[in-house]
Amino acid sequence: MGICSSCESSSAVTAKLIFDDGRLQEFSYPVKVSYVLQKNPTFFICNSDEMDFDVVVSAVSHDEMLQPGQLYFALPLSRLKRRLKAEEMAALAVKASSALTKSGDKCPCRRKILVFSGENDLKTAHVGNAGIRTGKLTRNLSAIPE
Repeated sequence: MGICSSCESSSAVTAKLIFDDGRLQEFSYPVKVSYVLQKNPTFFICNSDEMDFDVVVSAVSHDEMLQPGQLYFALPLSRLKRRLKAEEMAALAVKASSALTKSGDKCPCRRKILVFSGENDLKTAHVGNAGIRTGKLTRNLSAIPE
């Protein structure tokens, strides 16, 4: 086994909504999708659990409530009823990771997440006790067939 530790969250479970530009909106109270869309009429809401590679993206019904503990995406209407490419799914995952990291989760046992964007960007990485190493980092994303 290994050494494990966890932190008790002091904040309430929220429904999290990630916008296409990377913004995060959290709801600690029940809210209808229609309410969110009134303030964002050029978007539709989709449930992250229902998104997959090469599957048509569908909207959550206007009458449904955003569920606490669930992650949602607000995407432009132009992406509704379109197949989600692997690159688009990866980009959404990066946006969600970045937004959730910035959201104020201050658990001291969590590692800091580094997000790299663009190809061949010059980045600095901390490498244990060895100090700092600078170099070219490239993305290597691929799908794993099941």
